[in-house]
Amino acid sequence: MSYNFKIYKNKRVLITGHTGFKGTWLSLWLQSIGADVLGISLGVPTIPSTYNIIKLNKIITSRYVDILNYKKLEKTILDFKPDFVFHLAAQPIVMESYKNPILTFNTNVIGTLNILNIIKNIKYKISLILITSDKVYENKETKRGYTEIDILGGLDPYSASKSMTEFGIRSYIKSFLINKKNIKVGIARAGNVIGGGDWSKNRIVPDIMRSLKTKKKLVIRHPNATRPWQHVLEPISGYLTLGQKLNKNHHLSGEAFNFGPKYANIITVEELISKFSFYSNNIKININKKIAREFYESTLLSLNCRKAKKLLNWEPILNINQTVKLTFDWYNEYFYGNKTLIKEKMLFQIKDFINLKNNK
Repeated sequence: MSYNFKIYKNKRVLITGHTGFKGTWLSLWLQSIGADVLGISLGVPTIPSTYNIIKLNKIITSRYVDILNYKKLEKTILDFKPDFVFHLAAQPIVMESYKNPILTFNTNVIGTLNILNIIKNIKYKISLILITSDKVYENKETKRGYTEIDILGGLDPYSASKSMTEFGIRSYIKSFLINKKNIKVGIARAGNVIGGGDWSKNRIVPDIMRSLKTKKKLVIRHPNATRPWQHVLEPISGYLTLGQKLNKNHHLSGEAFNFGPKYANIITVEELISKFSFYSNNIKININKKIAREFYESTLLSLNCRKAKKLLNWEPILNINQTVKLTFDWYNEYFYGNKTLIKEKMLFQIKDFINLKNNK
């Protein structure tokens, strides 16, 4: 399957969480296709912000809407009449979920159910893609990749909130949407996404790049933890593929899909740091590993993506070196190049990614 995604051209696409890391990339990609994009977010989540750096508000419509404000959210959705909805808005940081568990549960669970409750009464054709997380699974610390039929569960508040969200989604589908052919719902599970433009706190890649820039020690909590590292364009291509397939095939409605990297991309945090060091001309990254782990974090995590390959004809295409190189190049442009060309850099990376897929 080639990546042209022409189905989105001239379609009304609503993106929640459009000012965030993945939301900015998704918004830019869809705008470049010719979609009429409306982004809604609570605000700009980080400083600096890639949303601001590329002046995304100049090329798409943007609204500041709290997904917990039901009436305002309902008016925004019903007035816009979207053909597609990509729901990314969330409290996405594990460590933050320990500090603000109630906010995490409210945003991730109730925010998603608000959207479902509004959309369940829509009469025209609409496709809804709900983004959850790879951390929805009950983690048994096994090397085997989790499949979509594995048991859901989560110990930390973030993981638990995402599992609860999926139970809520399943309830709405079975209770209200099972016989509504015009409303199609897909669930996307991805995690440990890296790439240019992530500025979140307590995320490994922004911390690595800040350490390289400032020459300060990099503080890491769990150097031996393995994660399925994937470039941001991989899961986004999955989300777009899922939306495209949903639009044409009602039988996919209600299905969940893993979007993860190649198996060889599953490496430890320490190995990931070494690869960034290589692309920075082997500048040594000073690491402080002596951090007490006050809260629980999983050690092993990987995904099995065979279902996405079989039913969506989607599979990851980037190896770990390509993933790190694309990520490093973005930050290198930001820190040492021309910040006004960041948007063009992102569009070039999207085009290059598409060509790589289509030539595969």
